[in-house]
Amino acid sequence: MRPDTAPAVLTIDLGAIVANWRLLQAKHSSGATGAVVKADGYGLGAGPVAAALAAAGCKHFFVATPDEALELRKTIPDAALVVLGGLFAGADHDFAAHRIIPALGSLAEIDAWSSLARRLDRALPAFLHFDTGMSRLGLDAREYAVLAEDHGRLTGIDIRHVMSHLVSAEAPDDPLNAIQRDRFNAGRARLPAAPASLVNSAGMFLGKTFAFDLARPGSALYGINPTPGRPNPMRPTVSLAARVLSVRDIPPRATVGYTASWTAQRASRIATVGVGYADGWHRSHSNAGSAYFDGHPVPLVGRVSMDLTTFDVTDHPEVQPGTWLEFLGPHRLVDDAARDAGTIGYEVLTALGRRFHRVCSPA
Repeated sequence: MRPDTAPAVLTIDLGAIVANWRLLQAKHSSGATGAVVKADGYGLGAGPVAAALAAAGCKHFFVATPDEALELRKTIPDAALVVLGGLFAGADHDFAAHRIIPALGSLAEIDAWSSLARRLDRALPAFLHFDTGMSRLGLDAREYAVLAEDHGRLTGIDIRHVMSHLVSAEAPDDPLNAIQRDRFNAGRARLPAAPASLVNSAGMFLGKTFAFDLARPGSALYGINPTPGRPNPMRPTVSLAARVLSVRDIPPRATVGYTASWTAQRASRIATVGVGYADGWHRSHSNAGSAYFDGHPVPLVGRVSMDLTTFDVTDHPEVQPGTWLEFLGPHRLVDDAARDAGTIGYEVLTALGRRFHRVCSPA
């Protein structure tokens, strides 16, 4: 379908994503800056995003699963491609065959990767992940202590980086940031010497003592503010416009949508748009926030349903069937939409549906 006939158009600005990466790269002057492109590039398309960033000079890419890595390897054949979820059981031969790097986070994963290296008679690359406070992935304190006393378990493993993950980087005054950094430094000292990677997007703004050798930004690349409560240093990267399907006049006291959750207080004009929670526009947006018409907000009224959302356009008689409303764009950023839905920008982006007509502007 052509953009001029589509009910909704999602535009991804690859040039802005590259500009954001370059800004972060300049900030991380002490080392390299990679790119997290998991969850299909935060919902914007891992293939086009990774291709644009690789062309700009990015050499390290991070995904969550082996399937994401195998698909992306077709696009970035020469890049370092790291699976943050670790060495998935049964996938070790796929990792080795396609030069995919696991972030090893348990003794079992370390032993399996070392065993495969011996069978193949060649060193296999890996990140070594230990937990400093997140309590999700990574060697826990018991496993770390075992490894620290027995480096022989790493035989055949080429440790590219030692890594951990910050819990509260978005809150720069949280003392847990410094606690994790110090745990990370102490942990590295008991392991074979290797480059280090600690910071995510927000962590890149905590200062030089957190920077280390490789940064792993994700959300900031896509325009989400890595410094909540302060001006966003990143460029917006996505816009979403949807076409009005119908406009109807309703009298005072008429209700709109499921459960009659909105009642007109005056004679009103209601515009219906073909975007709903099946497209990732969360039901929690119901009766919250707005879209924009010609730079002016039009309130979202009633429940967001599976395929449709309704807006009060009473004060904008120019709105007619076929008029475009801005859901995301210069007047309504991803973080704005997240605030209105009671969530975070990550969820807004990764939920954006496949029914939208997608357009990638060139890098």
